[in-house]
Amino acid sequence: MSESQTWDAVDAYFTGHLSPDDEALQAALRDSEAAGLPPVSVTPAQGKLLHLLARVQGARTVLEIGTLGGYSTIWLARALPSDGRLISLEYSARHAEVATRNIARAGLDRIVEVRVGPALESLPQLADENPPPFDLVFVDADKANNAHYVAWALKLTSAGSLIVIDNVVRGGRVADGDSGEPDVRGSRAAIELIGAHPRLDGTAIQTVGAKGYDGFALARVLA
Repeated sequence: MSESQTWDAVDAYFTGHLSPDDEALQAALRDSEAAGLPPVSVTPAQGKLLHLLARVQGARTVLEIGTLGGYSTIWLARALPSDGRLISLEYSARHAEVATRNIARAGLDRIVEVRVGPALESLPQLADENPPPFDLVFVDADKANNAHYVAWALKLTSAGSLIVIDNVVRGGRVADGDSGEPDVRGSRAAIELIGAHPRLDGTAIQTVGAKGYDGFALARVLA
Protein backbone atom coordinates (compact mmCIF):
# COMPACT_ATOMS: atom_id res chain seq x y z
CA MET A 1 0.00 0.00 0.00
CA SER A 2 1.39 3.39 -0.99
CA GLU A 3 1.70 6.28 1.47
CA SER A 4 -1.27 8.11 -0.07
CA GLN A 5 -3.37 4.93 -0.02
CA THR A 6 -2.56 4.56 3.68
CA TRP A 7 -3.66 8.16 4.32
CA ASP A 8 -6.92 7.50 2.46
CA ALA A 9 -7.56 4.27 4.39
CA VAL A 10 -6.98 5.93 7.75
CA ASP A 11 -9.22 8.85 6.78
CA ALA A 12 -11.95 6.43 5.71
CA TYR A 13 -11.69 4.54 9.01
CA PHE A 14 -11.88 7.72 11.11
CA THR A 15 -14.73 9.09 9.00
CA GLY A 16 -16.77 5.91 9.25
CA HIS A 17 -16.65 5.92 13.04
CA LEU A 18 -16.44 9.62 13.94
CA SER A 19 -17.82 11.82 11.16
CA PRO A 20 -20.01 9.88 8.73
CA ASP A 21 -21.74 11.92 6.05
CA ASP A 22 -25.53 11.96 6.07
CA GLU A 23 -27.76 12.42 3.03
CA ALA A 24 -27.66 16.24 3.08
CA LEU A 25 -23.86 16.29 3.17
CA GLN A 26 -23.52 13.58 0.54
CA ALA A 27 -26.03 15.38 -1.70
CA ALA A 28 -24.06 18.62 -1.32
CA LEU A 29 -20.95 16.88 -2.63
CA ARG A 30 -22.85 15.13 -5.44
CA ASP A 31 -24.50 18.33 -6.61
CA SER A 32 -21.24 20.24 -6.41
CA GLU A 33 -19.55 17.63 -8.58
CA ALA A 34 -22.46 17.57 -11.04
CA ALA A 35 -22.26 21.36 -11.35
CA GLY A 36 -18.56 21.18 -12.17
CA LEU A 37 -17.30 22.79 -8.98
CA PRO A 38 -13.67 21.97 -8.16
CA PRO A 39 -13.34 18.98 -5.80
CA VAL A 40 -11.68 20.94 -2.99
CA SER A 41 -14.29 20.81 -0.23
CA VAL A 42 -13.07 19.94 3.24
CA THR A 43 -13.13 16.24 4.05
CA PRO A 44 -15.73 14.80 6.43
CA ALA A 45 -13.10 14.64 9.18
CA GLN A 46 -12.19 18.28 8.59
CA GLY A 47 -15.85 19.26 8.49
CA LYS A 48 -16.41 17.52 11.82
CA LEU A 49 -13.40 19.38 13.25
CA LEU A 50 -14.92 22.71 12.20
CA HIS A 51 -18.23 21.64 13.73
CA LEU A 52 -16.57 20.73 17.02
CA LEU A 53 -14.51 23.93 17.11
CA ALA A 54 -17.70 25.96 16.69
CA ARG A 55 -19.39 23.99 19.45
CA VAL A 56 -16.40 24.27 21.81
CA GLN A 57 -16.49 28.01 21.14
CA GLY A 58 -20.17 28.11 22.00
CA ALA A 59 -20.43 29.99 18.72
CA ARG A 60 -23.60 31.86 17.88
CA THR A 61 -22.17 33.72 14.88
CA VAL A 62 -19.82 32.42 12.19
CA LEU A 63 -18.21 34.11 9.21
CA GLU A 64 -17.03 31.89 6.37
CA ILE A 65 -14.83 33.27 3.61
CA GLY A 66 -15.18 30.89 0.66
CA THR A 67 -18.43 28.93 0.35
CA LEU A 68 -17.80 26.68 -2.67
CA GLY A 69 -20.74 24.23 -2.66
CA GLY A 70 -21.70 24.78 0.97
CA TYR A 71 -20.30 21.53 2.39
CA SER A 72 -18.23 23.18 5.11
CA THR A 73 -21.03 25.70 5.59
CA ILE A 74 -23.41 22.90 6.54
CA TRP A 75 -20.97 21.46 9.07
CA LEU A 76 -20.48 24.86 10.68
CA ALA A 77 -24.13 25.90 10.64
CA ARG A 78 -25.19 22.68 12.33
CA ALA A 79 -23.10 23.70 15.34
CA LEU A 80 -25.08 26.91 15.85
CA PRO A 81 -28.18 27.40 17.99
CA SER A 82 -31.53 27.91 16.29
CA ASP A 83 -31.13 31.69 16.54
CA GLY A 84 -27.51 31.63 15.33
CA ARG A 85 -26.21 33.32 12.21
CA LEU A 86 -23.69 32.28 9.58
CA ILE A 87 -22.61 34.59 6.78
CA SER A 88 -20.64 32.96 3.96
CA LEU A 89 -18.85 34.99 1.29
CA GLU A 90 -18.45 33.45 -2.18
CA TYR A 91 -16.79 34.99 -5.21
CA SER A 92 -18.58 32.87 -7.83
CA ALA A 93 -22.29 33.37 -8.44
CA ARG A 94 -22.45 29.84 -9.85
CA HIS A 95 -20.88 28.35 -6.74
CA ALA A 96 -23.18 30.41 -4.53
CA GLU A 97 -26.23 29.15 -6.43
CA VAL A 98 -25.23 25.53 -5.85
CA ALA A 99 -24.36 26.22 -2.20
CA THR A 100 -27.67 27.97 -1.54
CA ARG A 101 -29.60 24.93 -2.79
CA ASN A 102 -27.47 22.58 -0.72
CA ILE A 103 -27.89 24.68 2.41
CA ALA A 104 -31.67 24.91 1.94
CA ARG A 105 -31.94 21.14 1.45
CA ALA A 106 -30.09 20.71 4.76
CA GLY A 107 -32.73 22.91 6.42
CA LEU A 108 -30.25 25.64 7.31
CA ASP A 109 -31.28 28.51 5.05
CA ARG A 110 -32.96 30.23 7.98
CA ILE A 111 -29.61 30.88 9.69
CA VAL A 112 -27.23 30.94 6.71
CA GLU A 113 -26.77 33.83 4.29
CA VAL A 114 -24.53 33.49 1.23
CA ARG A 115 -23.24 36.78 -0.16
CA VAL A 116 -21.83 36.89 -3.69
CA GLY A 117 -18.83 38.91 -4.81
CA PRO A 118 -15.11 39.33 -4.13
CA ALA A 119 -14.59 38.90 -0.40
CA LEU A 120 -12.35 41.95 -0.21
CA GLU A 121 -15.35 43.98 -1.38
CA SER A 122 -17.93 42.13 0.73
CA LEU A 123 -15.90 42.41 3.95
CA PRO A 124 -15.87 46.22 4.19
CA GLN A 125 -19.57 46.23 3.34
CA LEU A 126 -20.16 43.77 6.15
CA ALA A 127 -18.08 45.86 8.55
CA ASP A 128 -20.19 48.91 7.67
CA GLU A 129 -23.23 47.02 8.96
CA ASN A 130 -21.55 46.93 12.38
CA PRO A 131 -22.51 43.31 13.12
CA PRO A 132 -21.89 41.74 16.54
CA PRO A 133 -18.39 40.21 16.71
CA PHE A 134 -18.18 36.83 15.02
CA ASP A 135 -17.31 33.98 17.36
CA LEU A 136 -15.55 31.99 14.63
CA VAL A 137 -14.14 32.91 11.23
CA PHE A 138 -13.25 30.19 8.72
CA VAL A 139 -11.01 31.29 5.86
CA ASP A 140 -11.00 28.98 2.84
CA ALA A 141 -10.84 31.19 -0.24
CA ASP A 142 -8.10 32.32 -2.62
CA LYS A 143 -4.86 31.76 -0.73
CA ALA A 144 -3.07 34.79 -2.13
CA ASN A 145 -5.28 37.02 0.02
CA ASN A 146 -5.05 35.01 3.24
CA ALA A 147 -3.31 37.78 5.19
CA HIS A 148 -5.94 40.31 4.08
CA TYR A 149 -8.67 37.94 5.24
CA VAL A 150 -7.02 37.52 8.64
CA ALA A 151 -6.75 41.30 8.96
CA TRP A 152 -10.46 41.68 8.22
CA ALA A 153 -11.29 38.83 10.59
CA LEU A 154 -9.59 40.81 13.34
CA LYS A 155 -11.86 43.78 12.62
CA LEU A 156 -14.95 41.58 12.82
CA THR A 157 -14.14 39.60 15.97
CA SER A 158 -13.43 40.26 19.64
CA ALA A 159 -11.49 38.70 22.50
CA GLY A 160 -12.03 34.95 22.57
CA SER A 161 -13.01 34.61 18.92
CA LEU A 162 -11.37 31.90 16.83
CA ILE A 163 -9.91 32.24 13.32
CA VAL A 164 -9.25 29.11 11.22
CA ILE A 165 -7.33 29.32 7.92
CA ASP A 166 -7.39 26.22 5.72
CA ASN A 167 -4.78 24.89 3.29
CA VAL A 168 -1.77 26.82 4.60
CA VAL A 169 0.85 24.10 4.09
CA ARG A 170 0.50 24.02 0.30
CA GLY A 171 2.07 20.57 0.03
CA GLY A 172 5.09 21.78 2.01
CA ARG A 173 5.77 24.75 -0.26
CA VAL A 174 4.94 27.17 2.56
CA ALA A 175 8.47 26.59 3.90
CA ASP A 176 10.00 28.08 0.74
CA GLY A 177 10.71 31.71 1.53
CA ASP A 178 11.92 32.30 -2.02
CA SER A 179 8.70 31.14 -3.67
CA GLY A 180 7.00 33.59 -5.97
CA GLU A 181 3.77 31.60 -6.11
CA PRO A 182 0.83 33.72 -4.92
CA ASP A 183 -0.73 30.94 -2.86
CA VAL A 184 2.52 30.31 -1.01
CA ARG A 185 3.24 34.00 -0.47
CA GLY A 186 -0.30 34.55 0.80
CA SER A 187 -0.11 31.64 3.20
CA ARG A 188 3.26 32.76 4.53
CA ALA A 189 1.97 36.30 4.98
CA ALA A 190 -0.97 35.01 7.01
CA ILE A 191 1.25 32.85 9.22
CA GLU A 192 3.67 35.70 9.81
CA LEU A 193 0.82 38.09 10.60
CA ILE A 194 -0.55 35.67 13.20
CA GLY A 195 2.90 35.25 14.71
CA ALA A 196 3.59 38.98 14.95
CA HIS A 197 0.20 40.45 15.80
CA PRO A 198 -0.26 41.35 19.49
CA ARG A 199 -3.96 40.47 19.35
CA LEU A 200 -3.43 36.93 18.07
CA ASP A 201 -2.13 33.70 19.54
CA GLY A 202 -1.94 30.89 17.04
CA THR A 203 -0.41 27.74 15.67
CA ALA A 204 -0.42 25.74 12.44
CA ILE A 205 -0.82 21.99 12.00
CA GLN A 206 0.33 19.81 9.12
CA THR A 207 -2.16 17.15 8.01
CA VAL A 208 -2.34 14.18 5.66
CA GLY A 209 -5.43 12.40 4.44
CA ALA A 210 -7.87 12.10 1.58
CA LYS A 211 -6.83 15.54 0.31
CA GLY A 212 -3.13 14.74 0.45
CA TYR A 213 -0.55 16.75 2.38
CA ASP A 214 -1.65 20.14 3.69
CA GLY A 215 -2.72 21.71 6.98
CA PHE A 216 -4.45 24.60 8.71
CA ALA A 217 -3.71 27.52 11.00
CA LEU A 218 -5.66 28.30 14.13
CA ALA A 219 -5.59 31.63 15.97
CA ARG A 220 -7.36 32.97 19.06
CA VAL A 221 -8.14 36.65 19.32
CA LEU A 222 -6.71 37.96 22.59
CA ALA A 223 -8.20 41.42 22.81
